[in-house]
Amino acid sequence: MTKNLFDGKTLKGWHAVPRLPVPQYPGGPEPDKNSEKYKANASTSGTWTVEDGAIIGRQEIKGLGGYLLSDDTFGDIELSYEARPDWSVDTGLLVRATSIGSQGFQILLDHRKSGNIGGFYGNGIGQIPAFHFTVDADFDSNGKPIGIHLEKPEVRVMNITSEKLALMSYAIEPEKFIKLWRWGEWNSFTVRCVGKYPVLTSWINGVKMCEMDTGTITYPHYDREAVSNLLGPAGHIALEVHSNDPLMGDYRWAPGAACRWRNIQVKEL
Repeated sequence: MTKNLFDGKTLKGWHAVPRLPVPQYPGGPEPDKNSEKYKANASTSGTWTVEDGAIIGRQEIKGLGGYLLSDDTFGDIELSYEARPDWSVDTGLLVRATSIGSQGFQILLDHRKSGNIGGFYGNGIGQIPAFHFTVDADFDSNGKPIGIHLEKPEVRVMNITSEKLALMSYAIEPEKFIKLWRWGEWNSFTVRCVGKYPVLTSWINGVKMCEMDTGTITYPHYDREAVSNLLGPAGHIALEVHSNDPLMGDYRWAPGAACRWRNIQVKEL
């Protein structure tokens, strides 16, 4: 049975939490909770509102993000939702997230320079970067973003290595993604997460994007047993507003930018 997770009017069934620094992998070095960075991130959970039938996520304090978590937890699921991000935002949706939001399997929606859409990332569980292309914006003569294109390797902020490519058991041809992405409009996402060491599959606008079997992958500091023990068999669904950092600056999240989500539905498998 399919369950609606958003009533289109209120944030009932959801709660916001700060985007706290966490160890990069289970058992990794703990963040300094007395640091200014930790204290700053702990001071805000972002701004989450409902406008025109959509959940809107923004930075409340410039440069600082947060998460919006489902009150309920879920194990094996097929999740569908629509999203409409501004340029530029670094966002995504996590499944099997812990109660602090910063740990889980993320389906990327990095609608920004050197961002990926539809791939995966392992927040706090080994920093697994499972994606095979990055994008940048096209701009008109007034500097207004009007579309996206595939970013050339020589100008990427982060390299895509053979080690990263090997994380995916399936990946769409990047050129096909560019053709199916609807700039400035709502795009539909479907995510399937199944298994103790989940197999993750993503679709955008009905087209299969990527698949990753977390039970078979290898990556530095990724330990499937440690991740399974940390996340457990079920977790929250988390919407992300990213914090800015020295590497990306406002490319992470432009001042005043927002991402929007609606029609969030889950089917337990």
